[in-house]
Amino acid sequence: MTIRVMLVDDQVLLRTGFRMVLAAQPDMDVVAEAGDGAEAIDILRSTAVDVVLMDVRMPRLDGVEATSRICAQPDAPKVIILTTFDLDEYAFSGLKAGASGFMLKDVPPSELLGAIRSVHSGDAVVAPSTTRRLLDRFSPMLPSASGPPQHKEVERLTDREREVMMLVAQGLSNGEIAARLVLSEATVKTHVGRILTKLGLRDRVQVVVLAYETGLVRAGGGGGA
Repeated sequence: MTIRVMLVDDQVLLRTGFRMVLAAQPDMDVVAEAGDGAEAIDILRSTAVDVVLMDVRMPRLDGVEATSRICAQPDAPKVIILTTFDLDEYAFSGLKAGASGFMLKDVPPSELLGAIRSVHSGDAVVAPSTTRRLLDRFSPMLPSASGPPQHKEVERLTDREREVMMLVAQGLSNGEIAARLVLSEATVKTHVGRILTKLGLRDRVQVVVLAYETGLVRAGGGGGA
């Protein structure tokens, strides 16, 4: 299956570089390009896209707002936010808007390609260390762990599911969670799937955001009370 990719960036040179890297892959095809968020939304009305590589700082309509509008549509493509700085404030906003992950613009080509394939298959692409730093950085914007739950569905999770959710929120991969809890990766994957279904979330990134917003996990990696 060929992954149809759209490049959204106001810098033509960057788009050209990304296009060259993607064009060399037998399983990827750059089907569209846009110079800002508004143009991207217009193009998506008539072009089928699987994954969008979205810059954040663009004229007319920035990447965060464009991501929010795109992800609100049914059967929306997956969005990867591209940032210049590791702790760019737009990254967290992009994840809340529905992006499936974020990466630095100077990421090695192999990592970019791997991220596109991962997102297309339903995984998230937020590195554990980056997840922790990002959420620690923006923890003052989130409710305290002692506050009332903001998502009543969290109460529907089993003790094990809550445990898995907290480890996902700390940025651990399925393999790392399996090792921590002495479970098989398949079992962890099943738990993550049930968490997504019960909470009505699309991917692991949204699990991370929700866990911090509800106080289930505090900045620094601790669990909520």
